[in-house]
Amino acid sequence: MAEFNPQFSKIGEILVHLGKINDSQLNTALANQQKSGEKLGSVLIHNNMITEDDLVTVYAMQLGYQQVDEDQLFKADHKITKLIPEDFAREHKVLALAKSDSTIQVAMEDPEDLVTIDNLKRLTSLTPDVLVAGSSALERAMNEIYGKIRQSGEVEEVFEGIKVISGDEDDAEEVDLSPDKVSAEDAPIVRLVNLILQEAIKERATDIHLEPQQDKVVVRIRIDGVLQTIMTPPSTSLSGLVTRIKILSKLNIAERRLPQDGRFTIKATNREIDVRVSILPTIYGEKVVLRLLDKSGFAYNLKSLGFEQDMYAIFRRVIAQPYGMVVVSGPTGSGKSTSLYASLKEIKSEGTNITTVEDPVEYHLEGINQVQAHEEIGLSFSASLRSILRQDPDILLIGEIRDEETADIAVKFSLTGHLVFTTVHANDAASTVTRLLDIGIKPFLVGSCLNLVMAQRLVRTICKNCKESYMPTDEELDLIGLEKSKLNGNELFRGRGCSHCRNTGYHGRIGIFELILMSREIRGLVFENANEDIIRQKAVDDGMCTLRESGIRKVLAGITTIAEVARSTVEDF
Repeated sequence: MAEFNPQFSKIGEILVHLGKINDSQLNTALANQQKSGEKLGSVLIHNNMITEDDLVTVYAMQLGYQQVDEDQLFKADHKITKLIPEDFAREHKVLALAKSDSTIQVAMEDPEDLVTIDNLKRLTSLTPDVLVAGSSALERAMNEIYGKIRQSGEVEEVFEGIKVISGDEDDAEEVDLSPDKVSAEDAPIVRLVNLILQEAIKERATDIHLEPQQDKVVVRIRIDGVLQTIMTPPSTSLSGLVTRIKILSKLNIAERRLPQDGRFTIKATNREIDVRVSILPTIYGEKVVLRLLDKSGFAYNLKSLGFEQDMYAIFRRVIAQPYGMVVVSGPTGSGKSTSLYASLKEIKSEGTNITTVEDPVEYHLEGINQVQAHEEIGLSFSASLRSILRQDPDILLIGEIRDEETADIAVKFSLTGHLVFTTVHANDAASTVTRLLDIGIKPFLVGSCLNLVMAQRLVRTICKNCKESYMPTDEELDLIGLEKSKLNGNELFRGRGCSHCRNTGYHGRIGIFELILMSREIRGLVFENANEDIIRQKAVDDGMCTLRESGIRKVLAGITTIAEVARSTVEDF
């Protein structure tokens, strides 16, 4: 019997010889291949007859190349990987692993792709030494390695020529953060503060928490609305950390018994980050919370916020009205200001005078007059608004209605030919209406001035790099009241967890919304001082999609998960 030589055999023959499949399975796969036009290996994998590793092994045997396993891919030298641009690597499924003076070792899905090999020679001026790897293994490795390369590059960019402006704008002072500008005993603390700021900015964090405990300091950052621990320095470092932050924010370093608030600004080459500092004494020492506001620009628009098409049509129509009031509600950090900024961006024009009163001004918008409230010097919301009335505004944004005086001015603005956007802290759209009544506005004024009330939340979106499908259990579906029939036999999605998303399975956030359009019937209920349950039921009867239902739509669309919707919304009763 002739000796079996894989280099002179077909893929199917090698698989049969190795016992991975039998002749019957091979014939079935060949028949399917004739119909689909796919490669035989892809057909076998899709039909679960072989694994990707089996195919890579056979491919390497047939072509005489060495096989590389997934662990080796993840050990690639990042400096070498950077020699091949990420776009090229992803398009041609190639990953650089190591190099010598004359050769570069690369892993490829198709080692016979001569065009790619020639391009690699031109790109690197080295001779490619090709190894064979599976497509999905290559993709996972590229996601992690190029993700880390991007992050390190972002950090270098963010901290290139960085300056910190200490204190308020009125008494601003530039502080040099570099360790070589401070004394030897302070240098480790300065480096630690820099490292915390660096990690937070790199990971898109909105807040940094330094929390003293009995034997350590827990440093957590809030990414996409959820806190994650990044380091736990010893408790002996607390005093130095707090003192350094107090110096940056011009606070009293001797006062440790009372809460303090301050601020400083981080200025990089193309970004400006406003850092709000809050210090609170606890039993183990002072807890510090830093809120990071990236003021470099506003990148959102209405379509990118996450509106369903029917909600977008309603909202877009309402904000085009010449007068009235649009109120957005939700807890702190639910994206209210972002929605209002996106609205102003949508409707601003040369023919309108748009003015805002905010505390703080979170984003700088071109073509809009933004006023920063300063309660400590008497420039409150109400004081600012009285002056703005003489500034001939067409459209007004009030950062938040906090008291009866501000609410009264906002209502009068909206009833005298101005379009007013504002926010209120409330749990849902119906309770927003009753919250305005609680503040002290008369029911007939609330009913007359309101055009639209919108409640919103932010839910984390599934990481695109590690997104996978799965079939949820009945218990999971019950968690948000999702009926199995709505799945129509389709699977849902979740994130497996990877370096790109810090193993959370989520990256980024999107809004879910609940809109009450003030119809004649609902205005009538408000005039009658009806309670929120009656208003809510009428809105639902008129077709309102609740926050929970809006979240379920995002789950069915594969954008977020059941757990996220359960975390962000309450059950509809």
